[in-house]
Amino acid sequence: MLDTTEQSDPAPPQHEPRPRRDEPRGCLFALSQPPLMIFLAVIGTLLLMASLHDLLLL
Repeated sequence: MLDTTEQSDPAPPQHEPRPRRDEPRGCLFALSQPPLMIFLAVIGTLLLMASLHDLLLL
């Protein structure tokens, strides 16, 4: 049998917190995505143009 104790990785120190990978991502993560921000900017621009049209030209 081979001795594999020297090849294994050392255990991480117990005082350092490990990052949680199963934590759910919230709304701010979704808003930071570029396609969503472009979509929201286009919709906002269309709403702004419609409201300015109603206020100034009608």
